[in-house]
Amino acid sequence: MQNYSKGVTLLEVMIVIIIVAILAAIAYPSYLNYLTKSRRAEAIRGLLSAQLKQEEWRVSHASYSSSITDLGNPTSDYYTFSVSASGSTYELKATPKSGTPQANDSGCNPITINQQDLRQPTACWN
Repeated sequence: MQNYSKGVTLLEVMIVIIIVAILAAIAYPSYLNYLTKSRRAEAIRGLLSAQLKQEEWRVSHASYSSSITDLGNPTSDYYTFSVSASGSTYELKATPKSGTPQANDSGCNPITINQQDLRQPTACWN
């Protein structure tokens, strides 16, 4: 008469752990890329909001505002927003904060938009 075990062997557990580790190694970089893009979208949303307020400001004043607080002062945990304006031109900029994961987003550091709706770098606005 044979005596069969009803448990799981160590080999079976190790195989499952290896499969899970391989799947995690593939999925984790994609997850980090997703987080970077979603945080970048937050910065773009802040820039577009400030751009609308900049145009509203221009309707009421002779020139564009050079103060980010006049433009609603967009906030983000990962980006710092700034504006430079001179008469009939302006540039809004979202710069990743140092010490945050976005600081490693080298291709999109900084993200800018101006009065002609020129968006730089263009790949970051997609």
